[in-house]
Amino acid sequence: MSIHVVNEAKRCLNCKNALCRTGCPINTPIPQMIQMFLQGEILEAGNMVFENNPLSIVCALICDHEKQCEGHCILNRKNSSIHISSIENYISDAYFEQMEIGKVTRNGRKVAIIGSGPAGITIAIILAKKGYDVTVFESKEKIGGVLRYGIPDFRLPKSILDKYHDKLIKMGVRIRPNTVIGLTISVDDLIRDGYKSIFIGTGVWKPNCLHIKGETLGHVHFAINYLSNPDVYNLGDNVIIIGAGNSAMDVARTAIRKGSKNVTVYARRMALSASIREVEYAKIDGIKFEFEMAPIEITDDGVIFRNIKFDDGGNLTSKENDILLKKADSVIICVGQGPRNRIALAESNIKVSERGLVVTDEKGETTKTGVFASGDVVLGAKTVVEAVKYSKQVADQMDEYMRHNKEISIE
Repeated sequence: MSIHVVNEAKRCLNCKNALCRTGCPINTPIPQMIQMFLQGEILEAGNMVFENNPLSIVCALICDHEKQCEGHCILNRKNSSIHISSIENYISDAYFEQMEIGKVTRNGRKVAIIGSGPAGITIAIILAKKGYDVTVFESKEKIGGVLRYGIPDFRLPKSILDKYHDKLIKMGVRIRPNTVIGLTISVDDLIRDGYKSIFIGTGVWKPNCLHIKGETLGHVHFAINYLSNPDVYNLGDNVIIIGAGNSAMDVARTAIRKGSKNVTVYARRMALSASIREVEYAKIDGIKFEFEMAPIEITDDGVIFRNIKFDDGGNLTSKENDILLKKADSVIICVGQGPRNRIALAESNIKVSERGLVVTDEKGETTKTGVFASGDVVLGAKTVVEAVKYSKQVADQMDEYMRHNKEISIE
């Protein structure tokens, strides 16, 4: 691993106008990182990257690199882009292991973070370093949100999230697991107890449906539910996956690892929305693919599909008469998620969109003064690096708000 990373780093051209950096959603200083690494300044490089992206070690593993930094590398024109992700992961892992938590002067202001996914972790780290007394409220037993309960361990080891838990504790962050805001505890309760600002980063955990007959049958499951704890499912040998994104690849590859023999992904179009790399790994793992197949009904025996066709512009041109029953022991639906809206339902003055997403202004503030939000619950299901980028801006706005406003009012 180390020889590979060093060799890759030596291939870097150290471009002045680095396309790899512009291709990164969070503008990671990639050339500087690589040069510092080659000069033996690995911890300094790690600190620089961490300050820019507190989830750098995570993003190095799960980002869609071929569309971002590596896809923009100038050497990609010769199909030999630098494996920037491997270099960043090596540096970030080394730094994270040795990262020292310095003493911070506390300012006495309390902040509530609702949700410990990518957005919540990012904002908790930033505000804790600024001296705020941060409490994280997590509905599940462990922190991580979609990182822990929506991404398989073979892509993102849960040990990394356990380390983030330990780092947060050392920073003085308090964590309340198994605590749902919007049921027993309300946002107004948090305000009553002295929190000067509140952040909502609850993600999107409500599975989308196909709205076809058969979705309630006992052998039908939703992707986000399955990935949360695949060990409790007995899928059988033959599994149908309906969906074409990275989540579908995660589900299919997990099912194979849990013992299913024949796993097939069915997609409506010829082009998959999942990253090329994840599709390649899925094929290597033995996943089969069927294209231009639209599910019209789920039965006890499997799924009834109809052949469909699209033109080059992506428009549906015909529905074939071929109606096919594809047999399966289990069916997993992977067509995205939306928000559960527990908080919005309990707080009438926190506005949500028609899609159920929390409405914020350009600064990340909701329609309730002093309450902010970011991540998937605002933007819909996006990438981790996009959530971090937006959350950094929101953390700065929360800091600005709290330095100029003493109290949030209960309205």
